[in-house]
Amino acid sequence: MIDSRANSKPSGLSAPPDHEFVHQKEQWEAAASRGKSRTGPGSGALDRTISDLPLKTIYGPEDVRDLDLARDLSYPGQYPYTRGIHPNMYRDRLWTMRQFAGFGNAQQTNERYHFLLSQGQMGLSVAFDMPTLMGFDSDAQQARGEVGKCGVAVDSLADMEVLFDGIDMGEITTSMTINGPACIALAQYVAAAEKKGIPRKALGGTIQADILKEYIAQKEWIFPPRPHMRIIVDMMKFCRDEMPKWNTISISGYHIREAGSTAVQELAFTLADGFAYVEAGIKAGMDVDSFASRLSFFFNAHIDFFEEICKYRAARRIYARHMRERYGAKDPRSWQLRFHTQTAGCSATAQQPENNIVRVAYEALAAVLGGTQSLHTNSMDEVLALPTEKSVEIALRTQQVLAYETNATNVVDPLGGSYFIESLTDQMEREAEAYFRQIEEFGGVIEAIEAGFFQREIADASYRYQRSLETKDRVIVGVNCFEKPEDDHGIDLLKIGDEIERGQARSVERLRAGRDAGKTQEALRRLKRACTDPADNLMPHLIECVNAYATEGEIVEAMVEVYGRYTESPAF
Repeated sequence: MIDSRANSKPSGLSAPPDHEFVHQKEQWEAAASRGKSRTGPGSGALDRTISDLPLKTIYGPEDVRDLDLARDLSYPGQYPYTRGIHPNMYRDRLWTMRQFAGFGNAQQTNERYHFLLSQGQMGLSVAFDMPTLMGFDSDAQQARGEVGKCGVAVDSLADMEVLFDGIDMGEITTSMTINGPACIALAQYVAAAEKKGIPRKALGGTIQADILKEYIAQKEWIFPPRPHMRIIVDMMKFCRDEMPKWNTISISGYHIREAGSTAVQELAFTLADGFAYVEAGIKAGMDVDSFASRLSFFFNAHIDFFEEICKYRAARRIYARHMRERYGAKDPRSWQLRFHTQTAGCSATAQQPENNIVRVAYEALAAVLGGTQSLHTNSMDEVLALPTEKSVEIALRTQQVLAYETNATNVVDPLGGSYFIESLTDQMEREAEAYFRQIEEFGGVIEAIEAGFFQREIADASYRYQRSLETKDRVIVGVNCFEKPEDDHGIDLLKIGDEIERGQARSVERLRAGRDAGKTQEALRRLKRACTDPADNLMPHLIECVNAYATEGEIVEAMVEVYGRYTESPAF
């Protein structure tokens, strides 16, 4: 592992303080020593972040004595991009306001998309339901009770066509949060656009396709890790050659954090996954600069305000150094970590749900001060149900107030140079590098997954955090402190009825009855043959299957016959 921090002379913020400043520090230390430490709820965590990184009472020049301005900070838009990937950041262009949305059937979600776009949203983000995420059709036994409940049901090209009806797919950018069957969703999106006369080269957006974090945290897998990495590489090659405006993978720390990780674990494990995809692409014979600029990242915005800002700054710096020095990327765009942020679902509470509006505002501000490229703000009622139109509007307005009223966008990296911010950024970088060394000892990310390393680390962190809540070392307002006796949330909720599942199942049955069955079966046979041939890119075969109106479940089962299904080894 290359450590570009070594053998560099300190400069800048670490200049020796003068005599008067030293005297002032001594006076402060004397006064501070006479203070009385705060007691009561929350006092047990005064000396550490939410991720248990130690905190001092105050930070000064001595905490940044190893900081080299050129090596560690530079300027926005310049390597190592600690201060942002664009010279003027939001003064030139605001982040993309991309609210995550999807529920019920494709028609219902299409109506929500039109509403959001009419309210000033800048891009679409598709939330799929659990059966779709797991590769099951809506009429499958495994889908019962889940169709349309946590996202939109998309069983075939027919649903994708309805989902984007009346929307110019060549103008709007779309993000799709799906991993196990991501290759199928991408094929459906391409086919739906081409039916509108929009060429695939004109399509802009991102598909998550981050299967490694599924094994680590979210557990929505289908195939075993090694064959699935072949699928990812095929997607990377296809998008490189056919879809120049499309980001092939959105490497996701969000779900790692939602599973209970610390900020440092989210940072380290997410970047480790990203580097694993880079290595897979290089191993497959791809020039790193031909695909690296098409990788994007997806981070959580949690409630520890300053820790989150430092996480984003450290992520950019680590990524730039590794891409340039370890993987030999020459194009500066390959060094730039671009990321989407979503406010933390795991920080929201069912108790006093209006408090979630406040939490989301602070988390969104941290994402913006950390330099995000796009942002989703959660709705106050998402702990209780899918968000209503009203709560979604409030969440979007939160971003708009932040963008247009607070002046937070007027200065690039306004916290840069803060003793605390720079010290904590540096500390998070060191902690992440230590995790990289541990992962290398296993032989890499897949080997560490198979050994249960990530899962144990997250479980231990989650346990420590839960204990801190039970002892009230940490406070969650309305949950373990400042509770209200009544538990009536008093807000309207969006409910998805069973009629949606029945209707979607009937839709799948009609699709199968009305298509050319011979054409569908022949396309599936060709896909299976391609799965056995590593030299045959799977994406054209998947598009052929989709255009023949094969359902997602049928395509998945054809691939399972070759690759098998993954079963996780339990970790204790």
